[in-house]
Amino acid sequence: MRYLPLTSDDRAAMLNRIGARDMDALFRDVPKAAVVSRSMFDLPDTQGEIEVERHMSRLAAKTTAAGSLPFFCGAGAYRHHVPASVDHLIQRSEFLTSYTPYQPEIAQGTLQYLFEFQTQVALLTGMEVANASLYDGSTATAEAVLMAQRVTRRPKAILSGGLHPHYAETVETVAALSGEVVRAPVTPGAAEDIAAMIDDKTACVVVQSPDVFGLIRNLKPIAEAAHAKGALLIAVVTEIVSLGLIEPPGAQGADIVAAEGQSIGNAINFGGPYVGLFATREKFLRQMPGRLTGETVDAEGKRGYVLTLSTREQHIRREKATSNICTNSGLCCLAFTIHLSLLGEEGFGRLARTNHAKASALADKLAAVKGVSLATQSFFNEFTIKLPKPAVEVVDALVDKGVIAGVPVSRLLPHDPNVRDLLIVAATETNSDEDCAAFAKALAEVL
Repeated sequence: MRYLPLTSDDRAAMLNRIGARDMDALFRDVPKAAVVSRSMFDLPDTQGEIEVERHMSRLAAKTTAAGSLPFFCGAGAYRHHVPASVDHLIQRSEFLTSYTPYQPEIAQGTLQYLFEFQTQVALLTGMEVANASLYDGSTATAEAVLMAQRVTRRPKAILSGGLHPHYAETVETVAALSGEVVRAPVTPGAAEDIAAMIDDKTACVVVQSPDVFGLIRNLKPIAEAAHAKGALLIAVVTEIVSLGLIEPPGAQGADIVAAEGQSIGNAINFGGPYVGLFATREKFLRQMPGRLTGETVDAEGKRGYVLTLSTREQHIRREKATSNICTNSGLCCLAFTIHLSLLGEEGFGRLARTNHAKASALADKLAAVKGVSLATQSFFNEFTIKLPKPAVEVVDALVDKGVIAGVPVSRLLPHDPNVRDLLIVAATETNSDEDCAAFAKALAEVL
């Protein structure tokens, strides 16, 4: 908010209305140890608007924007080009000010784009039905595990070692009271024998492809092994652009797909908001969390849209609810829908091919640097390299040379001493040939 209109009298009136003597009384439940007693930015109590703008501009100038340097970070959040038309359309007032279809009969525009969004997600993932989005990929994965436990009435979830560690931690947190979560060993650049871990108590196996190290996994044998034991396969996709080239999870036997859609229409924004994608087989439809928009006709035979299923406690009896989660903020999946519509099937495939070509060329350049080797041999637009020294030190040194090199695996697995020399690198259509050459040159200089 650029302008705060409240006066001291306004604040006093509000405090009086709620029965608080002063601001300290309002926040009395906050532990004293958590209260900051000084200004975080050493700002004066009052200042003119021009002076404040200049001061904040000076603070902002101390931060290096991702787009101003060659940028190769990925690991679940990817920098892609978002056409200006996407932002232009979603900022129309009828989209920007609406939140969620609490009165669906008069929110036909919102329901229509949610229906189109669901169709796109179902086609991308190769599944039969998709919901109207979830908050992000990690919580979508956790919801998929809860759903699998309901469907199979079994307690155990097996997580691949290649599942993004933050996703695995989210699953463990959410599913802690509903069953057992078992994590397979981490094997960077290689596929663990997860099929051997499946038993008669297994509700689901959770496998990410491409995994957190960039490795493309063949899901078919895992699906067959899971189904032979009566378990479900949950496929996780953190880079949705990969489905422009890789066979969709549904065609590989997945029963549930949980994915992150941030790459399409949603720029990286300091951790969010993101857009969770969720799709499944039609036979599991009534166990799917969130909202489902359907198409119908009205009394006059005209096409219309309805909330076919809203299986959260807000809409139905709490004991009947599949989840307390709903859609995300709506604007994110609208941005996804607009961007994907502008790309079209051919454009989406071309975007995927461009990403793969960029990553392949970069991998060749980096592998040619003395002391560097590829830990991931089969990848889409992201791969892991092994360095002769700790990756954190290399990344810091490369920042000084004007290159944001990637994500050290030790940031994701801080307690694993075996990953300190591993660096996850992502290349997208936003990386020029000059960016890749600068990365390889700088890396050779710091090693």
